[in-house]
Amino acid sequence: MIEKNEFVKKINGLLAEEFEVEENLIEPGRQLMQTLHLDSLDRLDVVVLIEKHFGFKFTHKDFANFTTFQSFYDYLYDKLKTKDAQ
Repeated sequence: MIEKNEFVKKINGLLAEEFEVEENLIEPGRQLMQTLHLDSLDRLDVVVLIEKHFGFKFTHKDFANFTTFQSFYDYLYDKLKTKDAQ
């Protein structure tokens, strides 16, 4: 299983590339939606991006639970652990 810090680095790289933001702006305590300038269509892009790279699903509705990048990382890492345990 991938270590959490490596997982976070991979997610940050994917998000920075996909949404054309500087990777140094993506920090655990920063606001996810505002930093990436996500609208509802962009949230769907994030879902597809994560599914493509990590092989598990979540929905755009799950974004209601994500305020910071840290909450996003924690949720996704828990999903990854559950997927790997199966």
